[in-house]
Amino acid sequence: MSQGEENSDAKLWEEYANSPTEACRERIVKRYLPLIKYVVARMAVTPPPGLDYEDLLSFGVFGLLDAIERFDLSKGFSFQTFAVPRIRGAVLDELRKCDWFSRTGREKVQRLNRAMEKVLRDKGRLKDEWIMEEMGVDEKTYFEIQELASRSYITSLDEVTPLEDGEVSLEATLADDREGAPERLEYESDMEQLVSAMKQLSEREQQVLSLYYYDGLSLKEIGRVLGVTESRVSQIHGRALSALRATLQATMI
Repeated sequence: MSQGEENSDAKLWEEYANSPTEACRERIVKRYLPLIKYVVARMAVTPPPGLDYEDLLSFGVFGLLDAIERFDLSKGFSFQTFAVPRIRGAVLDELRKCDWFSRTGREKVQRLNRAMEKVLRDKGRLKDEWIMEEMGVDEKTYFEIQELASRSYITSLDEVTPLEDGEVSLEATLADDREGAPERLEYESDMEQLVSAMKQLSEREQQVLSLYYYDGLSLKEIGRVLGVTESRVSQIHGRALSALRATLQATMI
């Protein structure tokens, strides 16, 4: 954002704080509508049957409106930082109301996880063919479940956790400058396990996770980079997360 845009935004918020008219509120909504598209594009969410991308955007509007009502310019935060987790949270809340991830879907993902854990215990590594055999499903069904798994991991560090005196991002709850030696050793052990589990993924799976979680690309953008469809990226993403879960679970047995 340019300096001119920042100054313009500051004036707009000051005007709204001094005189919260409907016209001023509409100007703010119009100014930040593109932020909803930005947030939704980076969520690993596929609209369930009966909904489409435009519905997800409309869900995000609820979060934007809530952020506008609760934003306090005097706190020193930028509105974008304040609004992103609320837009994301609103989309997730509405999807949960729609029961987008059905009980049957959860059962399929749990079955996949159990199969992966068993294959890992029995064979020491994971291969799609072995997992399909353990589940007794064909390739088409297997990758459909992998895509379901991808959509089941949509919780983000940007989501907020309600506290008695306000809200805090999950990301903020992870760090504690006062941690002692035991906590530090436990953290280092967890990181070693995660790095070891990551190394067991295929190069393509590691690439997808890096582009999605480190570089912040959407599944569609990753598809363009890799030259594959968004659906295929979703499948790779789902398999990678399931494999990580199975590997980490095995280390705790």
